[in-house]
Amino acid sequence: MSSALTDLCRYPIVQAPMAGGVSCPQLVAAVAEAGGLGFLAAGYKTADGMYNEIKQLRRLTGQPFGVNLFMPQPSLADPSAVEVYQQQLAGEAAWYETPLGDPDPCGDDGYEAKLAILVEDPVPVVSFTFGCPTRDTFDALAGAGTYTVVTVTTPEEAQAAQWAGADAVCVQGIEAGGHQSTYRDDPQNDGTGMGLLSLVAEVRETVQVSVIAAGGIMRGSQIAAVIAAGADAAQLGTAFLACPESGAHLLHKQALTNPLFARTALTRAFSGRPARGLVNRFMREHGPYAPAAYPQVHHVTSGLRKAAAKAGDAQGMALWAGQGHRMARELPAGRLTELLAAELDAARAAVSTRSTQ
Repeated sequence: MSSALTDLCRYPIVQAPMAGGVSCPQLVAAVAEAGGLGFLAAGYKTADGMYNEIKQLRRLTGQPFGVNLFMPQPSLADPSAVEVYQQQLAGEAAWYETPLGDPDPCGDDGYEAKLAILVEDPVPVVSFTFGCPTRDTFDALAGAGTYTVVTVTTPEEAQAAQWAGADAVCVQGIEAGGHQSTYRDDPQNDGTGMGLLSLVAEVRETVQVSVIAAGGIMRGSQIAAVIAAGADAAQLGTAFLACPESGAHLLHKQALTNPLFARTALTRAFSGRPARGLVNRFMREHGPYAPAAYPQVHHVTSGLRKAAAKAGDAQGMALWAGQGHRMARELPAGRLTELLAAELDAARAAVSTRSTQ
C-alpha cells in the first residue's frame, strides 16, 4: 500500500460504504478495530443524522475511518416518464397497502451541509460517489487533514479525479453490488461497464494516485489478485453485508446464499439508477420499464421497499449484492477482516513458492 493508506489501516482491506443503514457504526468500528478501514455511508441521511453516527462511531473506536458522500445529481429526469412508472407501480402500492413516495425531493442529499460538518470537524477519510467534487472542495478537506477518495468506473473518470485533487480513486468494476458510481448516468451505457481486473490495470496506467479496487471481492485470494493488477487495497461490500454487525435486514442477509436467488443483475427498478442486486420478482417485473430518473424513482419506491421488508417479503426488497454473493460468510466483522488478511497472506505465499520452484 501507499504510505498514506498504510497510516490509515493495518491491512489493505476497506469495508465499503453501503447506504440505507447497512454501514452502521457497529460494523465500521469492528472492521477498524481489526485492522481494516471502515466507512460510514452518509447517503440518504440528514447532515445531523450523519454527524450523530460519526459521534457514535468515535465512542466505539479510536481507529481511522471514512465517511462517504453522494454528489448532488443534476435534474435530468423526464417527469412524464416518472409519472408513467408510478402508474405501473399502482398494483404494488395496493398489494403492500402503502402509498408511493413523492418523486420531487431535492437531489443534493444535503451535500453542502454534510461537507461543511466534515470540514469543521474532520474525519480521517472522505469519499465521494456519483461524481467528482471541485478542487476547492479537495483543498478544503486537505487543509483539514482529510484523505480523499473518489469512486470511478472508467480510466477517464479516474484521470478527472486526479486532476481535481483526489488522493485516491476507488475503482468500481461492473461486478460490484449496489449502485454503479458513474459520473454521468447515461442509459445508453447500461451494462457496458468494465470487469474489475481490466479496469484496475487500465486505471493504474492512467493515474499516479492510490488505487482501491471494488467489485465482487469476497476472498483474500481475490484481494491478492487486484493488488497484483495494480491496486493498493481492496474494498469489499457484500462480504461484510452478512456480518452480525451489519445493519442490513435479516432477509437481505439470508438471501445472499439462498438458492432461490441464483444470480444478480443491474436494474433501475428501485432507484432509477443502475444498481446490481439479487434478481427477484420486483426486479423482473419492473426493471424493463424503469426510467432513468435518480433519485426520483428511489423516493417513489421507498415506501414499497420498507413495506415489503416489514411483511417479510424479500421479493419486493432491493437486495443489493455483488456477483460474489454466494461466497458470503456469516462471521463477525472483525473475524472476517482477520480471515481475509490471513487468506491474502496465504495467497501471496503460494505465489512466492511457485515462483521459486
